[in-house]
Amino acid sequence: MYSISGTLLSAIILILIAIIFTVKAVKVVPQQTAWIIERLGKFHRVLNPGLNFIIPFIDRVAYRHSLKEIPLDTPSQVCITRDNTQLSVDGVLFFQVTDPMRASYGTSNYVIAITQLAQTTLRSVIGRMELDKTFEERDVINSNVVAAIDEAALNWGVKVLRYEIKDLTPPQVILQAMQQQITAEREKRAVIAASEGRKQEQINLATGEKEAAIAKSEGEKQAEINKAQGQAAATVALAEATALAIHKIAEATGEPGGMTAVNLQVAEKYVEAFSNLAREGNTLIVPSNLSDVAGLVSSAMTIVRGSTIAAK
Repeated sequence: MYSISGTLLSAIILILIAIIFTVKAVKVVPQQTAWIIERLGKFHRVLNPGLNFIIPFIDRVAYRHSLKEIPLDTPSQVCITRDNTQLSVDGVLFFQVTDPMRASYGTSNYVIAITQLAQTTLRSVIGRMELDKTFEERDVINSNVVAAIDEAALNWGVKVLRYEIKDLTPPQVILQAMQQQITAEREKRAVIAASEGRKQEQINLATGEKEAAIAKSEGEKQAEINKAQGQAAATVALAEATALAIHKIAEATGEPGGMTAVNLQVAEKYVEAFSNLAREGNTLIVPSNLSDVAGLVSSAMTIVRGSTIAAK
């Protein structure tokens, strides 16, 4: 009975040892994770994600590293700019473990090392800039910090991806001075804009007056041209009408009784002219040979005949 119980106990112990051995020997590594295995205190190998086997009690998991991108807040610090202005700066650093072995043995704590290096590099970069440039050239500051840290972090198995400044906070006195400067600059731009507006208004008024004067002169010029053309046309029309009348008179005098009609017409015009003088003026000029109407008519007919012969 005792032997059976001893054998059963031994079997149970062996089973427990086998279970413990199996549990210790089988390691399941999660995705984006790397485990460092040391054999008898010395680096042996890196366990990749998935199912892995080690020798229990001889091999041990010394370090576990996440291979994901890690954001790291850098503490706020006071930096001195090139123009001796204090500036409180804080930011966030993004890095990733690329070599698990170096991350384990290259430095005792790569997170602290990166943080301290980021702070010292940031102070150095800002110290070479004036205050206004620090606000304008954040990208330059970020690039310089990343370049400096990344070069040193290669020995630590870490790749620095980005550095972003979260806040740049100057002292309160500097903030008030900057606000006053911004206000003065805005007032200056407003005054300049108002003066430019008045200048453009005067230019527009002068241009409008000039164009109006030109248009007026062009209108007056065209009116004079039209008037002259009208007068010329009227003169030509009158001359043509007179010529036509003379031609008609010449034709009429050649017909039977034509000369008698002309004599009668001349005599009527003569009498009508002197009657108008008597009605319209206070002074009446009477020719010495007023009674010799026949002589006057004869003289007029002589002129008519000459005109008729010339027309023919």
